[in-house]
Amino acid sequence: MNEHRPEHRPEDQPEDRRPADSAGAATVGDAPRRRLDAGSLRGLAHPLRMRLLDELRTNGPATSARLADRTGESTGTVSWHLRHLADHGFIEEETGRGTKRERWWRAVRGAIVLSATDFDRDPAARAALSVYQAENLRRQYQRVADSLAADWDEPWRGTGSVTDWNNLRLTPDQLRALDLELQAVVARHTPAPDAAPDPAARPVLVQIQVLPRKDPERP
Repeated sequence: MNEHRPEHRPEDQPEDRRPADSAGAATVGDAPRRRLDAGSLRGLAHPLRMRLLDELRTNGPATSARLADRTGESTGTVSWHLRHLADHGFIEEETGRGTKRERWWRAVRGAIVLSATDFDRDPAARAALSVYQAENLRRQYQRVADSLAADWDEPWRGTGSVTDWNNLRLTPDQLRALDLELQAVVARHTPAPDAAPDPAARPVLVQIQVLPRKDPERP
């Protein structure tokens, strides 16, 4: 399974997002992309670290105290996990801001790309992979649940959808093609990095899951 986690930024800092079809720290346009290896996967695969990184990507730079307020964790715990994320290159200190006592952190620019098959022969990495995937899916579900439970005003009321198709039968190549086509559609609707945000626009949630389904009649 391949997994692509595009970076998220506040509305005033839109970023380029494209399909995950290459490896390593390659770039698409001017947006770097990082493919997780075993070391970086173990550095990220922790529920709180993943949440902290999401907070910095989604809401912009913050201090450990601000992040502690948002997550309900102690400042000391948050600071320890922030340093761990920094050691693995996921976040960096925002220079010229803050004090010696209060450091501001920001997410390192770029999308995260993961291919589960990279860790087929690494049992230790597969344990981290399991944690990462489970937490990522939990967070995706929570984002959907939060949106569905929110009280939306017009004209947002009734927009969006949660749709499930389970009657497709595709070959592996057709499944890959479908995945890339769906990601390309999202890319077409993604603003250019230098585009001014529409005053009527707000952040939206788009998730893509394209996976084979086990058939009980077929091994």
